[in-house]
Amino acid sequence: MRQRLSEADHDRVTAAVQAAEAKSDGEIVTIVAPRSDAYHDVALHYAVLLMLLVPAGIALVPQGWIDWWTTLLLGWNAQPTRGEVMLFVFAKLAGAFLIGRLLFAWMPLRMALTPGATKTRRVRRRAIDMFRVTCERRTRGRTGVLLYLSLLEHRAEIVADKAIAEKTAPEDWGEAMAVLIAEVKAGRAGEGMALAVEKIGAVLARVIPPEADNPNELPDSVVEL
Repeated sequence: MRQRLSEADHDRVTAAVQAAEAKSDGEIVTIVAPRSDAYHDVALHYAVLLMLLVPAGIALVPQGWIDWWTTLLLGWNAQPTRGEVMLFVFAKLAGAFLIGRLLFAWMPLRMALTPGATKTRRVRRRAIDMFRVTCERRTRGRTGVLLYLSLLEHRAEIVADKAIAEKTAPEDWGEAMAVLIAEVKAGRAGEGMALAVEKIGAVLARVIPPEADNPNELPDSVVEL
């Protein structure tokens, strides 16, 4: 089920962003998405795999069973033609493919069978797309940071603009990512976002402390897609 952020969650995340930005020259954008991809290609791949298993399954069927079915369908001493055999195999292949498509149309099953690495790549790709739209080159010092949460995958990404990326390493965001994912899995996405923003703010305060002129260049409120 999709977690919705309450009004209180929105207020808490906004307050956390404002507090973090007051302690640094960075600008934080927060986005929550229900999912980062529909994974239709994954469903298609499994349906094709199920279809390709049909010939292997037929090859493993005992000859006695095949003879029994042939007699049942075509009568005694029947000799199926090549066309009849191919038509039978085609029907089995098409049936397996359609069954697979129907099964994998159910999102929980599709997500359960999607490799974790695939989910991570799709979330990362979507986060970068969102960063380019909302943060990249939108601050005078290129000090924007995106905190992106994808709920269905239980994954998050932190993407930083040039001035911050040059002064940080991926492990610097480890605490923020850990607390966010832990809270999301516990069903507290809003609280997780706020705590993660606080951790991000601590990193920003260290690498880019606030200047005398520190305008608010990006929106502080969390965006739910």
